[in-house]
Amino acid sequence: MFKSFLIKYGEIGLKGKNRHVFEDALVKQIYFGLKDVEGEFKVSKEQGRIYVDALSEYDYDETLEALTRVFGIVGICPMVQIEDEGFDNLAAFIADYMGKVYGDRELTFKVHARRARKNYPLESMEINARLGEKILDAYPNMKVDVHDPDVLLCVEIRNKISIYSEEIPGCGGMPIGTNGKAMLLLSGGIDSPVAGWMIAKRGVQIEATYFHAPPYTSERAKQKVVDLATQMSKYTGPIKLNIVNFTDPQLYIYENAPHEQLTIIMRRYMMKIAEELATKSGSMALVTGESLGQVASQTIQSLYTTNEVCTMPVFRPLIGFDKQDIITIAEKIGTYETSILPFEDCCTIFVAKHPVTKPILHIIQRSEKKIEEKMDELCKIAIDTVETVICQ
Repeated sequence: MFKSFLIKYGEIGLKGKNRHVFEDALVKQIYFGLKDVEGEFKVSKEQGRIYVDALSEYDYDETLEALTRVFGIVGICPMVQIEDEGFDNLAAFIADYMGKVYGDRELTFKVHARRARKNYPLESMEINARLGEKILDAYPNMKVDVHDPDVLLCVEIRNKISIYSEEIPGCGGMPIGTNGKAMLLLSGGIDSPVAGWMIAKRGVQIEATYFHAPPYTSERAKQKVVDLATQMSKYTGPIKLNIVNFTDPQLYIYENAPHEQLTIIMRRYMMKIAEELATKSGSMALVTGESLGQVASQTIQSLYTTNEVCTMPVFRPLIGFDKQDIITIAEKIGTYETSILPFEDCCTIFVAKHPVTKPILHIIQRSEKKIEEKMDELCKIAIDTVETVICQ
């Protein structure tokens, strides 16, 4: 029955004179979201409304699923549109609509008419009353409830008349690409994919960097990260994944730095490499999955010491989340089952038995000074030999 969808957005409506820029970006992302859905679709704008019309046979459930992954959409309303051929024709159609969609179910309803075209001969309140009367006459099993109805029947009168009675929640946020670009430090764990998803939800285009340490980390561990980026791309669009061979830098740190400082020094060099890759790619921030106090490298002292090597902002959207909060989102976005696969991560191989939890910056800098020359050389090699994969 439904060949069209009304797309509702939230924050975009507050953008004033720039709203059309965000609407255009949302239209582009809707087309991208529907690219793998069978069927042909047309996405159009009209007076603060965005419509998706199916121009051929299509899979209703698959289309809805795809639209719920598009950032910027807060609601998806399956609808029908008819030409304005007079009120009697509208009333007859509404009665037929309620019968087809709700049948003989006992329910309450409310009609909410919106007369965007002011030359329509009836006012909104009169439309509500007359359509409600028509439904009551046709279906004795239905009753009016203007306060808390089971069904809110919306009738929008514009160039055409749109009719809908259901709103499926979207994921909200802002369309991808409307708020710059950032580099995500992506591991095979639960946290970093969620962090990337949350930043992308604010309209940020995501690129990712993964630190691989063969033979200590396997090809299956690398494939796990590729799979995570691919799952994220269902929301974010294609993700360029930079795979950094970090074996030699990591071994050199392990053999030459104080054991309790291994984690924090490795982390600082990862941030340096990620920032250089970010600068080359046009990114303006780094994104990590750190949560305050979760592990030794995520105490406030450790985060302060890590941040010191960066010149661009570091976004940590999970900073105040506990683990269950993060797992809930990971399950929602489909990354959790992949994240918990038992393939070793680069960071877990060279972990210190008793890592420093309150590092002192000048002590860390002093340790790094002793390995600086060789590490700079090794990091340059790592950057020059980056493998890139486009995940989509």
